[in-house]
Amino acid sequence: MRPPAGRTRLVPDRLVAHCLLVEGASGLTLVDTGIGTGDVADPRRLGAPFVAAVGAVLDLEETAVRQVRALGHDPADVHDVVVTHLDLDHAGGLGDFPKARVHVHADELAAARSRRHPREKGRYIAAQWAHDPRWVEHAAGGDEWFGFGAVRAVGEDVLLVPLPGHTRGHSAVAVRRPSGGWFLHAGDAYFFHAEKERPARCPSGLRAFQAMVQMDRRARLANAERLRELHARHRADVTVFSAHDARELESLAGVTD
Repeated sequence: MRPPAGRTRLVPDRLVAHCLLVEGASGLTLVDTGIGTGDVADPRRLGAPFVAAVGAVLDLEETAVRQVRALGHDPADVHDVVVTHLDLDHAGGLGDFPKARVHVHADELAAARSRRHPREKGRYIAAQWAHDPRWVEHAAGGDEWFGFGAVRAVGEDVLLVPLPGHTRGHSAVAVRRPSGGWFLHAGDAYFFHAEKERPARCPSGLRAFQAMVQMDRRARLANAERLRELHARHRADVTVFSAHDARELESLAGVTD
C-alpha cells in the first residue's frame, strides 16, 4: 500500500499486509490473509474510498495464495487460517483457501456478522467470506501467555491472544519458534514500529487513523501499553510485529525458523 498522504510524512509512504505462514506436522497454518485474489479481480468490493486512501497496489503476485505457491507449497495444504481480526485488509484472502478452518475470536465474528455500529459497516466485507468458511470460534479463557490471556488456536504452538480495542474481538497470534521463543503477530494493536518502544512514537496521521477506527479507546491504549511492557521485558523471547509496518516486515524477510 502506498498512501498518498505518505508524501506529507503524516503516514509512512509504504504500508504492508503482513501474513505469517507456519509449517506444522499436519499441514500449513496461515496467520491473516491480507488482500485476496477476489479483491484484485474486483476492487469495487473493497470500496473506492479504501483503495484510494491507502493507495492499495492490487497485484496478484502479492496475494497470500500466490506467495504460498511461490514458496513451493500447495495452497491446498493450508488447513488452518488464524485471523487477528476480520477487517477487509486482513480477511480478503479467506476465499483463496476455501477448505481451511478459520480460527477467530467469537466476539470478532459476531461483530463482523452484525455490523451494528457505523464503524463496522465499512470495515467488514461479507463477500470475502461468501464461500461459508469452516469457522472455529474461540472465546476468552485458557492458559496465560507472558501475562496475557491466551486460547489455543492450532495445537499448543499457535495461540490467540485477545487484544480488543481496534475491533471488538481483535487478537494477536503467538507462534512458537522451533529454535525457541515466539513470534507475536500483533495485528492492528499498533501500526508503527516505534509504538512498541519507550517513549512511544507514531506519525500523526497513523495516530489519528487508529483513533478514528477504534471500537474501544481505553482497551486499545491499555493493550498497546501491555505490548510495550512485553517488548521491554521479553524481547529476547518474543519477537513482536504489527500487521502494517513495512520496516518490521523487512527485518523478518527470509526468516524461515
